[in-house]
Amino acid sequence: MMDAAAPGLLVAQAIGRWGNWFNQELFGKPLDAWWALEIDPDKRPAGYEEYATFHPTFLYECIWNLAGAGLVIWADRKFRLGYGRVFALYVMVYTAGRGWIEYLRIDPVEADDVFGLRLNVWTSIVLFAISLAYFVIVGRIRPGREESVWRDGRGSVLAVAPAEPEELPQPATQSQDQSQAGDGPDSGEPEQ
Repeated sequence: MMDAAAPGLLVAQAIGRWGNWFNQELFGKPLDAWWALEIDPDKRPAGYEEYATFHPTFLYECIWNLAGAGLVIWADRKFRLGYGRVFALYVMVYTAGRGWIEYLRIDPVEADDVFGLRLNVWTSIVLFAISLAYFVIVGRIRPGREESVWRDGRGSVLAVAPAEPEELPQPATQSQDQSQAGDGPDSGEPEQ
């Protein structure tokens, strides 16, 4: 089920990023470019009051997630990924994007400097490594895709054994037609 949900999660996360634009939050370092995001003075963090435009990290993440959804769908169709590898690829794509996008952000976080990086970047690195290991190991153990979504020995409750074909009425032969022609109220014989 998670393999099927993975591309949809990336699209949902891409849509969700637009809330950051409406709220003017989670933007990046100052930027002087045509695509820069203008932030109201009261929303600028301390130390950045003199800057008016910043990296629109929500936009970067939106584009990254939509491209990632396309990549996940393409890779699944091309390589017939299964056994959770589509979901692992989703986690790798998402965390790779979050890693470099978090590096651009200037909003305060509780653990802003853990061995030189933000905690969010370390979280992305660790999850990427775990997903990559899973992707490679499972790909070697179980290449390809599952034949069934059900566990061994269990079938779908909707799967029903095919019934025996019903006996269809056979077309009447000419002798049966003639014998039935004289019977009944339309035969011209009086009823008794």
